[in-house]
Amino acid sequence: MKPVTSLVVLLLAVAVGIFGAQWLGADDLRKYGEVIFRYGGEDFRSTLPQVALLALVAVLVLWLLWSLLAAPFRAWGRYRRKQGRARLIDGLQAYEHGHWQRAEKLFDGAAEDQDVTAVALINAARAARARGDEAAAQVYLQRLGAVDASSQALLRAEQQLAEDHPVDAINTLDAAALQPLPPRGLWLRGEALARAGRAHEAYGQLGALRQSKVLPADALTTLEARLAAQALLEAEDVNALAAQWDSTPKPLRSEPSVVSAYAARAAALDWDEPALLSLEQALDQRWSDELVDVYGELPSARLATREANLQRWRRQHGDSAALLLAQGRVSLALENHDEAEARLHEAIAAGAGAPAWEALGTSYQQRGESALAAQCLANALRLRKGLDSIALQRPLTAEPSAVVPRATVEEQPLSAAPPVYDANEDRDEHGYPRIP
Repeated sequence: MKPVTSLVVLLLAVAVGIFGAQWLGADDLRKYGEVIFRYGGEDFRSTLPQVALLALVAVLVLWLLWSLLAAPFRAWGRYRRKQGRARLIDGLQAYEHGHWQRAEKLFDGAAEDQDVTAVALINAARAARARGDEAAAQVYLQRLGAVDASSQALLRAEQQLAEDHPVDAINTLDAAALQPLPPRGLWLRGEALARAGRAHEAYGQLGALRQSKVLPADALTTLEARLAAQALLEAEDVNALAAQWDSTPKPLRSEPSVVSAYAARAAALDWDEPALLSLEQALDQRWSDELVDVYGELPSARLATREANLQRWRRQHGDSAALLLAQGRVSLALENHDEAEARLHEAIAAGAGAPAWEALGTSYQQRGESALAAQCLANALRLRKGLDSIALQRPLTAEPSAVVPRATVEEQPLSAAPPVYDANEDRDEHGYPRIP
């Protein structure tokens, strides 16, 4: 209790005592009742208000005596709590500065305060793990389990995810004693499900994550798109893919990463028509170089329609290197090498990079020009290494040499005259001029 508050209470008690004493001095108090106390053959008489006041005074005196006796113990407890909190604060500062061993000792000392035991043990385990002492970290985790099992499970699952053991993390978080999971537990479980190849289950608990507000809105939107794309890629057959696509919200169906995942999985399942339709609808709604690149890479299906669509989009996005590359790939699939090479050269000039050089090399290889194909592949490799490309050089065709009759060669005399050197030149013993 603060000193000012104690003083106010004391003044009120004195005021009440003064008014109570004046009231108790009145003669008409017996009308409120009379108390007779008999002890040792003698009777003690008093009015009921006087007895009540006496009992109250006795209680106050006993409370005062108890407070005086317990004051040293309370002071010692306050000192211990203050020391524990000071160690916790110093430990957090040491942990942020990278003094792992000192932080661990401070956290271990702070754990003696029962109010901060769980927080101190959590940070002690992290500090021990940061300095590479896994055995000490496990000891702190065991101590934490006796105090706060939920925090122990979260910390263990976090470590299992860091060690790339998502299934163990899921089993840890699915313990019955931890249900319902706190918001951070939901996020850890969703991440573990995604890493374990069960993105459709993680996608199903996005509603709980959104309600818990454990992630900001932008991060939650990004996570939703990532899980939707991964769930589409994990579809085992066409029916599962169609069901997952139908359950995907409409705003995500135009998201480039989600649409490209759906198209890639549909193409892998030999379901080319829905893949092409989804890409065309998404590109008509919102242009994306990523999607048009996927559109050009799909297997040879509806090539004429794709070529017409690419030509139509080029009127609006003529400066897109990905669009030029897609046109080159479609023309190459149609075996129109001249058109393909022209588009691929334009794509390279627009900055399409190594994929355009590889496609151009494929075109040259199919036409039997192996030297140019090798140069294209070499340029692709150079660009992937961060080097500049080299201009293509078509190899010269060797002219057939004239056959000289043997007799003519033999009749031509060889000149045996020694070469004429400048007298002022400095030459070595072999006749080569020395460089000044």
